[in-house]
Amino acid sequence: MSSRLHSGGWRKIARRFFWEDCASQVVEFALSAPLLVLFVVGIFDFSGAISLKQKLTNTARESARVAAADPASDLSGSASGVPASVSDAFWVVDNYLVSEKLGDCGLSSVEPVRSPSSLTWISTATAAPCGASAALMLKINRGCYTPTTINGNTVNLAATCVTIQYPYYWQFGGVSGLTGGTFVGPTTITVTATAFNEN
Repeated sequence: MSSRLHSGGWRKIARRFFWEDCASQVVEFALSAPLLVLFVVGIFDFSGAISLKQKLTNTARESARVAAADPASDLSGSASGVPASVSDAFWVVDNYLVSEKLGDCGLSSVEPVRSPSSLTWISTATAAPCGASAALMLKINRGCYTPTTINGNTVNLAATCVTIQYPYYWQFGGVSGLTGGTFVGPTTITVTATAFNEN
């Protein structure tokens, strides 16, 4: 009889010990869960931003190459209208964004507008998934000059510069509040590519 009570007492002690251990594990998980969520969301968010920047860089590079290969004779016309070389670069960007399953923000319906007294055309698109506060901006400059050293002499070579500014919405900022922190990332990712004009 006493051995049964003795073993029953041990069971109560063991039960109490394991119950307290489970409770401490729950508390530890509750304290570490926000940090774990922060790390996971951060990994996905920052890798998404890096992937987007790589895609935009490839888009700008291809667009600049296409425009730079076109003849520059179409740039000497009137200020109205879009030259063929600019139009080619514009459509390369739009098609590339669509093929990469990135929203083009309605870029296809926005005609590039020439900046006064320059060889730069700018398109700004604000349709979904973009918005007025973080619009997609495409700038095609057919007359940017790049200083280059040739045989010890510095000369300015005419090039085509394509700049893409694309909105990016961070999930990390909302999750960082779980740990008491704040994060405000850039609202856009901007890339620029340059190609020397061939004609």
